[in-house]
Amino acid sequence: MTVLPAQTLESYARELLTAGGFAPAHAENTARVLVWANARGTDSHGVLRIPRYIDMIDEGKIDPVAVPEVERSEGAVSILEAARAPGASAMIAAMAEAIASAGRQGIGWCSARNITHAGAVGYYALEAARQGCLGIIMTASGPLMAYHGARVSGLSTNPISIAVPADPHPILLDMSTSTVALGKIMHARDAGKAIPEGWAIDKDGGAATDPNNVETLTPMSGPKGSGLSLMIEVLASVLVGNPVISEALSGRPASMNGVALAIDLRAFGDTQRFARDIAALVATLKGLPKARGVEEILMPGERGFAMSEARLRDGIPLAAGTVKRLGALAGRLGVVPPSEVAGGA
Repeated sequence: MTVLPAQTLESYARELLTAGGFAPAHAENTARVLVWANARGTDSHGVLRIPRYIDMIDEGKIDPVAVPEVERSEGAVSILEAARAPGASAMIAAMAEAIASAGRQGIGWCSARNITHAGAVGYYALEAARQGCLGIIMTASGPLMAYHGARVSGLSTNPISIAVPADPHPILLDMSTSTVALGKIMHARDAGKAIPEGWAIDKDGGAATDPNNVETLTPMSGPKGSGLSLMIEVLASVLVGNPVISEALSGRPASMNGVALAIDLRAFGDTQRFARDIAALVATLKGLPKARGVEEILMPGERGFAMSEARLRDGIPLAAGTVKRLGALAGRLGVVPPSEVAGGA
């Protein structure tokens, strides 16, 4: 592992993205979201994604200078056309639109069409919680995960995140609908480690433990995970006339879509009472008898907030494979790596 200060890593990420073609604002947004994930220990959605993002520009899958725009609004519903802009900028814009609508009408729903990979979606839900709203984020992409009962990809790992205002940190659920996110397979490759049985299957339909032999991912809890992924595809894609899965499985080009939902707590009455009730709920759950070997009962996102505080203070570790791939990209793009990782180039 190589350890970098968070600011250094974010600057390095921004420089790589800019050199790779991202417009400055997109590079800024993307670097911030990626390093946010690294800081929370979600390395699967951190800076290891950068080389792939640059490849996606070359493949025409990301337009690095496109500007997401709201093309339609009716009541509390808005539709944002991202035009294949970098996913971080698209979903930041979608949540901003949802929060603004919630401020006017109590609730805001913004569907984002034709986004690209948006990273750890908890980032966007958390923004709603920080502005006094309950936030919900969902994204839908192409086949990466087996539908329950199938041995090939039939759905995506479609993530969902829900953030609830609370003290000292919001309650933040951020989960994929697969057993693990694809990024965990990528991180295992970079770290040179095997993966647990049950995460993925190989081309013959058997359990894959070598991350290099993964054919597709498995759905979380079998039919529950594939069912939830299917419904996210309906809400994020089919609802706005931009289906992903049916197009992709038919061999036609398909994009990605997202949904940002913000609910203004003031629309439901006394926000101070809500805060007290949330605090009581958390305290009650944390006070339950602990299972053997458990030191503390944690709320969703709590481990990530604690790790973020530590990594922002002490530095963010990167796997050797990630350092090497970023260094190779830096060499190709003419970016000078930070001194801490220069050897990885």
